[in-house]
Amino acid sequence: MDGGLLTTLEQRSPTFSKGQRRIATYITEHYDKAAFMTAAKLGATVGVSESTVVRFAMELGFDGYPHLQKAMQEMIRSKLTSLQRIEVTDTRIGSEDIISSVLSQDMENLKHTMEETSREEFAQAVETIAGARRIYIIGVKSSKALAVFLSYYFNLMFDNVVHVDTTSETAIFEQMLRISERDAVIGISFPRYSKRATKALRFAADRGARVIAITDSRRSPLAQRAGQVLLARSDMVSFVDSLVAPLSLLNAVIAGVAMSRRQEVSDTFEELERLWEEYQVYEKR
Repeated sequence: MDGGLLTTLEQRSPTFSKGQRRIATYITEHYDKAAFMTAAKLGATVGVSESTVVRFAMELGFDGYPHLQKAMQEMIRSKLTSLQRIEVTDTRIGSEDIISSVLSQDMENLKHTMEETSREEFAQAVETIAGARRIYIIGVKSSKALAVFLSYYFNLMFDNVVHVDTTSETAIFEQMLRISERDAVIGISFPRYSKRATKALRFAADRGARVIAITDSRRSPLAQRAGQVLLARSDMVSFVDSLVAPLSLLNAVIAGVAMSRRQEVSDTFEELERLWEEYQVYEKR
């Protein structure tokens, strides 16, 4: 959990009322559960009223409890273990309809992604990718699936794409050895953030490459070295990550780059369609 909030709770503890001290103690010791509780549920858990929880959030400088809750959720995502994720999911979903709960959560993630992603930075990222001598794509752990998806389509479109093998740090640096300011690097990582991805982006930035981070927050370690940061909301589904919104954002990136190099992409796919037809790659309906 973020040290800033913990420090604030510790420093302000002497000024808290008895009820507020209960809330602070519970948040400090059970942040993984508190972050996903309603104000009423948190109040009932620690033995205070819902209004006390709301006033406590405002006492800490938040506009209301939802803002404190959101702050806690953003802070803890990178620290929850797989076991804690399962416990949180049980708290949030319980005996509810799992399909409805998960799909509703994904729709919320898409909505927030559409609202939070900067159109200006998106346009700049598309321009950077389209103009790069070489495009490096990096994704580790669950984000590797996103990197493979993006690499697949970019490789169909262009001949200057490198999907970086992230099985070891040595492999990463060897593949990026000749990277320069003429190249673009797309780093993808969501909580829990990958150290390998962070190091790779630092390596690229130190050599002058243009860095694009696709992540969930500007506080993400990937964002620190990026020229453009494209935000996609990622949330937890049991011990796995919800990658619906990040995948949708990648679809937009692919479409944007394709439109910026429309003629080249059209010529490429015209040739691909001819080859697919000649070698009967797809079943005919």
